[in-house]
Amino acid sequence: MEHILGQEWEIIPAGGATGEAFYARYEDQRLFLKRNSSPFLAVLSAEGIVPKLVWTKRLENGDVITAQQWLEGRELKPSEMNQELVARLLKKIHQSEPMLGMLSRLEKSPLDPETLFQTVIDDLDEQILEFPEVQKTLNFLKKEAKNVYSEEKVVCHGDVNHNNWLLAEDNQLYLIDWDGAMIADPAIDLGLLLYWYIPEENWQDWLSMYGKTLTDHLRLRMKWYTALQTLSSIQWYKNKNRIEERDKWIKFLAEIL
Repeated sequence: MEHILGQEWEIIPAGGATGEAFYARYEDQRLFLKRNSSPFLAVLSAEGIVPKLVWTKRLENGDVITAQQWLEGRELKPSEMNQELVARLLKKIHQSEPMLGMLSRLEKSPLDPETLFQTVIDDLDEQILEFPEVQKTLNFLKKEAKNVYSEEKVVCHGDVNHNNWLLAEDNQLYLIDWDGAMIADPAIDLGLLLYWYIPEENWQDWLSMYGKTLTDHLRLRMKWYTALQTLSSIQWYKNKNRIEERDKWIKFLAEIL
């Protein structure tokens, strides 16, 4: 990275799963650098969903480096996910035509329940399939797969964990880490957020800020997608040998159902 910016820049790895992200600092200039970000980043920046894209450079080896504003801020706390600021930003994302158009041009086809179900099930190993909670969940998912279909297809983030919401010092809220973006039912994002952070008796109040009514069909879709995503999380934690977290999500499955 030094040969792109110059030797005077201090460059620090930003962590993360890929090892492709860095912080760069020189005097009062600060940048967040990433290798081979999706072209989707430009639209996210233009829509104000992520910190501003400053420049993009293509290297001789074909790699593309993007530089974004490095903002002072903090992650949202779990207790802050009930705020109107969160509901409004998620609504803006789900209603964004430029984001939907760009993901479509990147050959992202809308995902239906059956496709997502098959993707998750194909990844589950024998050990995970033996858990009674997993078997019960699979029965529920198969039974309701035809009933959760919705014509509504939007850009979904796919991981609305509080760690991915960045509140800048000027009180501007951003949603970062878009590697799992997809075109799908908004109930994917809504279900995860509500099940994780909002007491069920407050779901309608939160959805009112977002601009939706809590119908029986929406409730079923949110339950279905959250259960499916939880199966995926259980397998992921098992693969990483993080058994305590795996067991926490198995318990969460039982609570959903």
